[in-house]
Amino acid sequence: MKNQLLLSDIVRFFESQAPAALQESYDNSGLQTGDPAQVISAALLTLDVTEEVLEEALQKGANLIISHHPLIFGGIKRITGATPVERILIKAIRHQVALLAVHTNLDNVSGGVNAKIAEKLGLVDCHILQPSEGKLHKLVTFVPTEYLEPVRQAVFNAGGGHIGNYDQCSFNMEGTGTFRGNDQTKPFAGEPGKLHFEKEVRFETIFPSWLEAGIIKALLEAHPYEEVACDIYPLKNRLESSGAGMVGNLVTPVDENSFLKSLKESFKVPVIRHSPLRGKPVSRVALCGGAGSFLMKEAVAAGADLFLSGDFKYHQFFEPAGKIVIADIGHFESEQFTKELFYELLTKKFPTFAVHLSEVNTNPVAYYF
Repeated sequence: MKNQLLLSDIVRFFESQAPAALQESYDNSGLQTGDPAQVISAALLTLDVTEEVLEEALQKGANLIISHHPLIFGGIKRITGATPVERILIKAIRHQVALLAVHTNLDNVSGGVNAKIAEKLGLVDCHILQPSEGKLHKLVTFVPTEYLEPVRQAVFNAGGGHIGNYDQCSFNMEGTGTFRGNDQTKPFAGEPGKLHFEKEVRFETIFPSWLEAGIIKALLEAHPYEEVACDIYPLKNRLESSGAGMVGNLVTPVDENSFLKSLKESFKVPVIRHSPLRGKPVSRVALCGGAGSFLMKEAVAAGADLFLSGDFKYHQFFEPAGKIVIADIGHFESEQFTKELFYELLTKKFPTFAVHLSEVNTNPVAYYF
């Protein structure tokens, strides 16, 4: 028997996998419509929400549609049914079908959309092509020596202290803190109105910016002081576990024509637009699901032989100038496996929850043969 979940449980799960803070500024990921307290009996997974997809959800008894691309990108001033988006919203609300989008935030995590593409290509030793900047903060606080360990563990349990493949990373330095409380205080040590000297440890660690509220909450709950002194510093350091695109290596290098033929077959694309071939083996491949032309310089700098993405403009095919081969397989085609990623994430976390892969082809681009 399949279990039911609250919509809020599913939204919270995807937030843990692909934090909203990682989405691009133009994006609108997240819950598009639906009551977080709604009970979800089944979910339909798709790349896009169309009227056909909504009808499919109703036929399959799914009252949640999880899509990669948001139905709502810009502001909507009226809902009259005059456009497909308006009609979908009206029908979804009428039939209590929730709409959840997980878009560029899923593009920008190490195990997201680009990792799935790399997996389909058989790439190994993969890493983010353009790591995120400005997503790390540093916490500095001062803790009585005997309370250091519980405070430190509380911060680590809240998500602090991760650097690459290491966790519980921190710096600790002993010193002496001073404080004097007024007559309204009940100090941890010392007496109100008297200057007190306390042996303390300066504890500092880093954390992803979107975890700040939880980090501070954990710190305050574990710290013994009435007034906890702490500093939060924004860092310019790159967060290597998030960002745009991905680059990796083929286990065995192949010639360019063989790679393009294999790509055409495995991604089931009718045509591949590409820049002039260089007559060199393809060993290292850079990629970006969707429209990734903005990563051209990063792909070249990473030493890639070929850059796979979609939506390249005419003049951008001149840019490689023999340094790399562009392979444009189309926007939809490059992201087509995202619903498989949704399926894997959901069924691993909620193995008894009903999940359906949409059978509707939502690609708006058709090819004439």
